[in-house]
Amino acid sequence: MNRRVLVVTGSRAEFGLLRSTMEAIDSHPDLDLLVVAAGSHLLPPARTIDEVRVAFEVSAEVPMQVDGLSGREADSASLGRGVSGCAAVFARLRPDFVVVLGDRIEAFAAASAASIAGIPLAHLHGGDRAEGVADEAMRHAISQLADLHFPATGTSGTRLQRMGLDPSMIHVVGSPALDGLDAHPPLEDDVLQELGGPRTVVLHHGCGLAAEREERDAAAVLDAALEHGGALVLEPNHDPGSDVVRAQIADRSGAGNLKSCPHLPRPVFIGLLRRIDALVGNSSAGLIEAAVVGCPAVNVGPRQGGRERPESVIDVDPPSKERVLEGIRLAAGRTCGFDHPYGQPGVGGRIASILAGQPSSMPRKRLAY
Repeated sequence: MNRRVLVVTGSRAEFGLLRSTMEAIDSHPDLDLLVVAAGSHLLPPARTIDEVRVAFEVSAEVPMQVDGLSGREADSASLGRGVSGCAAVFARLRPDFVVVLGDRIEAFAAASAASIAGIPLAHLHGGDRAEGVADEAMRHAISQLADLHFPATGTSGTRLQRMGLDPSMIHVVGSPALDGLDAHPPLEDDVLQELGGPRTVVLHHGCGLAAEREERDAAAVLDAALEHGGALVLEPNHDPGSDVVRAQIADRSGAGNLKSCPHLPRPVFIGLLRRIDALVGNSSAGLIEAAVVGCPAVNVGPRQGGRERPESVIDVDPPSKERVLEGIRLAAGRTCGFDHPYGQPGVGGRIASILAGQPSSMPRKRLAY
């Protein structure tokens, strides 16, 4: 019988990274793909579960967050719903492997349920550092729960070994964010104009900091983008502090050449990155995808602290409108072709092959100290 590999996706950004791995699992002759959509996929206004359904058959949904509630206390309650929901789904679907990516509460809920239920767990993008958000601790906790590790860089792989994890279970495959980027050309002029003809894209999430700091950072990003000539602003994710960011976006709605939208499909987002001066904000896309397609990024604030970054990234911390604007102008003068530490395309296929090659009975997890 084929090995049943269950992939849990909980957000638009992580689905974009997981998609090539899911496609490779789905097409592998020895693997069967199961898809569970959870968390912020189910929230309005974007309801990105619809995007997941277009690409794959969704085997189950796990509601977690409550629309309109955010913050660490709300996330704690959402995590509890996620663990119990995933436990029930896993008991029904009986996967041979559970696969998660990153550090969000959806991944942590699925990892906790799988580990306690004795289901082998594979973790993508473990060993990274992102010290500016509380999710940093969840990423490393997931790594300790996982049986099989797919770090994106050699540095992250070394970090996992230093955490005591078995080197034989660590496979440095690269970042799946690289897969398929060449299939998305620059946006055509008419599509670009439909989006407002932006010179920058703003993608700025909450960091769980004090409201005054969240407000100041978001204002600096938005006001600088406006002064540079306008921007397309993508709504932030559901992280703590993002409600403050949304309020700052709403305050500037209709101001100058600023247009906002809840979500862009990945092909449109990548095509847009190929046409703009810079991606501005604090998304990991500025450190990974943007660099690969030749788009400089202005990384604002502490959210990506400690994460490996290519030379295409201009860091601004602490931010002000003037400093962010200076960063955007510097970015606009940079050329394409940036080196990055995130490997080569084909990551999804490498992950699927490694999963298919695992023994039918996984060795008992042990620390390698």
